[in-house]
Amino acid sequence: MQMSERLRRAPVSGIRKMFDLAASDSINLSLGEPDVLPPDEALKGMNDAAVKGMNRYGPTAGVPQLREAVASRYSSYGVNAANIMITPSGTTALMTIAQSILDPGDETLVPGPGFVVYGPHTMISGGKFTEYRLTEDDFQPDIDDIQKKITKRTKAIFLNYPSNPTGGTLSGTSFGAIRDIASDNGIVVVSDEVYEPFVYEGKHRSFITELDNSIVVNGFSKMMAVPGWRMGFVIAKGDVIGDLTKMAYHMYACPNMPAQYGIMNALPSVDGYLKGVREIYRKRRDLITSRINNIDGMKMSAPKGAFYAFPKFSFDMTSDEFAMRLVKEKLICVPGSAFGEYGEGHLRFSYAADEEKIIKGMDILEKVANNIGR
Repeated sequence: MQMSERLRRAPVSGIRKMFDLAASDSINLSLGEPDVLPPDEALKGMNDAAVKGMNRYGPTAGVPQLREAVASRYSSYGVNAANIMITPSGTTALMTIAQSILDPGDETLVPGPGFVVYGPHTMISGGKFTEYRLTEDDFQPDIDDIQKKITKRTKAIFLNYPSNPTGGTLSGTSFGAIRDIASDNGIVVVSDEVYEPFVYEGKHRSFITELDNSIVVNGFSKMMAVPGWRMGFVIAKGDVIGDLTKMAYHMYACPNMPAQYGIMNALPSVDGYLKGVREIYRKRRDLITSRINNIDGMKMSAPKGAFYAFPKFSFDMTSDEFAMRLVKEKLICVPGSAFGEYGEGHLRFSYAADEEKIIKGMDILEKVANNIGR
């Protein structure tokens, strides 16, 4: 059976490709999957809801109580429940947005290096994407590069801060520049902010303040360490939420009902939980940064957010070749090229793994890098 051309042209995720190569005894630092336990309140809330029979179809935009709870969490931005849509994951939210705002031939700008779905979602929705460059070291949007790549067909620009794969956070200067570019050119900002709870230095800058021409995606998978529940949410103007809900019905009908009650039960006390988790990740970040910077031919700045290290290497090989050398030594990471052409020369390591795994992984990396450098 022949699939559509737009699907055939969409690449397979380089992250999943590396994950599938992992032997059972490998040190796997490829997936951004929290290894910490979820809040007890989330587990209890979901289990209780399932036992009480909350297993039927629900509202497409999510149960009203959870929409209210999310709106309350972000009330300082002036949003209410009408601005919230609950989704089956941040990724599903992003696809729903792409399907809703793009017509055939429309164009998007996506970050490079950047998370792997923005370009393929554009293609599957009938559009064309162009990568814009992030600056080295601090990984800010290259404003000059973005301005050069805007065309009459540019419909949206995707942002992701804190960033996967770089761990970068958005500066005030960059925020203002993107806001002005979008406003001046009638471009929609799709801001993927799922790593918002994990900022170690500075502050998170959210496009919730710019909903006249922005749609914000966030999620609970990272926030509460429940990636398997596939729970996310969108914040947008009320009329946009109405349109996205229309598309969502035709894609998935409604989000997981018991999981929504689990999230709702945990949300009021999640900040205390997150404070402890951030300290765990901060220690791991400091460990992996120190280890990598002590390897000849590799360097990185400490990530300010998320839970990824994205070091640059100076060896005469591609990132895919380097990653495959590490696979043979049973260390799994992701080549920078999986995140676009501007990711070449880097590797991505997740430090959402315990310290023992990080230490063993860095021992392998150091050994392989030393052998390459001889």
